[in-house]
Amino acid sequence: MMKHYLLAPGPTPIPPAVLQAMAQPIIHHRTPEYEALFAEVRQDLRRLFQCRNEVLMFAASGTGAMEAAIVNTLSPGDAVLVVRGGKFGERWAEICEAYGLRVISVDVPYGKSVDPAAVAAALAHAPAVAAVFATHSETSTGAVHDIQGIAAAVRRTPAILVVDAITSLGVVDLPMDAWGVDIVVAGSQKALMLPPGLAFAAVSDKAWARVPSARLPRFYFSFTAEKKAIEKNQSAYTPAVSLVVGLRESLHLILAEGLPAVFARHDRLARATRAGVQALGLELFAEHPGAACTAVKAPTGIEGGAIFKGMRARGITIAGGQGSMRGKIFRIAHMGYVADFDVLTALAGLELVLGDLGYPVERGASLRAAEEVLGHQERGEA
Repeated sequence: MMKHYLLAPGPTPIPPAVLQAMAQPIIHHRTPEYEALFAEVRQDLRRLFQCRNEVLMFAASGTGAMEAAIVNTLSPGDAVLVVRGGKFGERWAEICEAYGLRVISVDVPYGKSVDPAAVAAALAHAPAVAAVFATHSETSTGAVHDIQGIAAAVRRTPAILVVDAITSLGVVDLPMDAWGVDIVVAGSQKALMLPPGLAFAAVSDKAWARVPSARLPRFYFSFTAEKKAIEKNQSAYTPAVSLVVGLRESLHLILAEGLPAVFARHDRLARATRAGVQALGLELFAEHPGAACTAVKAPTGIEGGAIFKGMRARGITIAGGQGSMRGKIFRIAHMGYVADFDVLTALAGLELVLGDLGYPVERGASLRAAEEVLGHQERGEA
């Protein structure tokens, strides 16, 4: 018998209370019972996104919300600025290009974080840009980008700022309205602690003003149709009912913990993970690592995929590198329903796997370093 541990950057572990909620008999989505449920979810989503306007919801992956943000606000031939610093920044460009938009790229080396000044400079050279697309937490590299700084640059222009927060929502602070972000998209299978299948888009007044004149084709991903339905505590089309039931429970858990405490927990686990891998002589990949996952360079002479496969053979699922980083890095996630002993389990497994692969490991070094971070926080020390 093998016990399995899920420490990949999505899907993430699901709390028992959420699983139990989703296991209840399904209800019909055109009933007062569902409307009462959805009314509660609407309110809590606004608290999570830290926004005044409605958060739209689709039965889709997070990529569906990315596409929805594009097709509801832009027209064929529009110029857009895309920050490309990893696979998910590149996805913004790929979707835009699929719809015939003119993409201007701000390219950032994998593992680096974009300088907001570079975004401001690009906007100054391309004043006709209609939208700026950025990724808050670039999961493929472990890097986090300065969305507050980017938002300050975009606010001085007519462009809207659209942010992929799929692995940052509920992990790090992203006060949408306070920072002036126009669209924030997210998915259910990350820090929201649900299975894949729900996509979210929070939309500012500035972005809503673009919708009536946007001429890109859309049907299912219509912001207008969803807004009309949500005002009646409904979805325009059949929702993922059981996931919405689970969402109510996961939002209860997040908001009961409190957003500041949630952000502090993720930061603490991330720092413990980073301390642990560095104690083994390993090097972090991201220049400015985020709190969702830790990307680590594979040691010289060891292929990153071997580490990923070795961990999986021991019952621990992490992630390998993507794109040009395949085989060069591995990634340990610590978002959502994750706590101290999940991190310690991952580090213990990593020590065993590295030893199997011939890397010189000082047994227990990663655990001591991580426990130092975790122990200090428990005693309330800085």
